[in-house]
Amino acid sequence: MITKGIKRLCSDAEAEIETIEASEAISLFKNNEIQLVDIRDIRELWREGAIPGAFHTPRGMLEFWIDPDSPYHKEKFATKEKFVFFCAGGLRSALATKTAQDMGLKPVAHIAGGFEAWKEAGGLTETKEKK
Repeated sequence: MITKGIKRLCSDAEAEIETIEASEAISLFKNNEIQLVDIRDIRELWREGAIPGAFHTPRGMLEFWIDPDSPYHKEKFATKEKFVFFCAGGLRSALATKTAQDMGLKPVAHIAGGFEAWKEAGGLTETKEKK
């Protein structure tokens, strides 16, 4: 039997991380003040679309791409940018942001409501073609 469900995990994470509204993320992104990180599965990007310029990092590889000692490290995470994570609805990105913060990646935040909130707030999207 589990002792802590997903709702509790996410609320605990959100108590320790920065959460920004989609409208604020849109403004910051337009002004080149943040790097958006899309942690959705690639099939979600193909199906729902993507945010132009967002860095796609599959959630399952996040820790490996952040860690400079990992053979899978991505230099993108060695920059001094503020990384703002998002998923479809904001739950996975809350957990991802907490993990990234716990690893020492700073500054980090996530978008409340995720990609859906971004679209509802009028954020730009693009079609993501299968390769």
